Amino acid sequence: MPRKPPIVFPQEQRLLSALGERLRLARKRRKLSNAVVAQRAGISRTTLYKVEAGDAGATLGSYLRVLAVLGLEGDLNQLGADDRVGRKLQDLALEPAPNRRTATRAKTAKSSSASNDEEPT
Repeated sequence: MPRKPPIVFPQEQRLLSALGERLRLARKRRKLSNAVVAQRAGISRTTLYKVEAGDAGATLGSYLRVLAVLGLEGDLNQLGADDRVGRKLQDLALEPAPNRRTATRAKTAKSSSASNDEEPT
C-alpha cells in the first residue's frame, strides 16, 4: 500500500512548483521529450510528470536524476551553501558569555583603585 505524501505548506508547494516549471522549461529548451528524459533518468514518465509538476511525493532522487539528465546537477551544490542564520547562531554560541560575578569584581576593583589613586593634599 503506497504511503501518503507528506503535508506540504503553501509556500513550500510554490517553491516545488517553481522548481518543476524550471525543469520543464530546461527540458524543452534542450528539445528533449518526456520519454527521452524519463528513460535517461531511469524513471517512469509518470514520475517525470510529478517532478515537473512539483509534486512533493516525488523523491529527491527523482529530482536529482532529472537535474543530471539536463546537466544541472551542479546546481544542487548551491542549496544551503550560504547558511547565514546557521553561521550567526554558531558565532553567538562561540562568544563567551559575560560572567556577572567577574564583571562585578572588575567594576569594584576599578572603583577602589580609582579612590586609592586620589591622594589627599
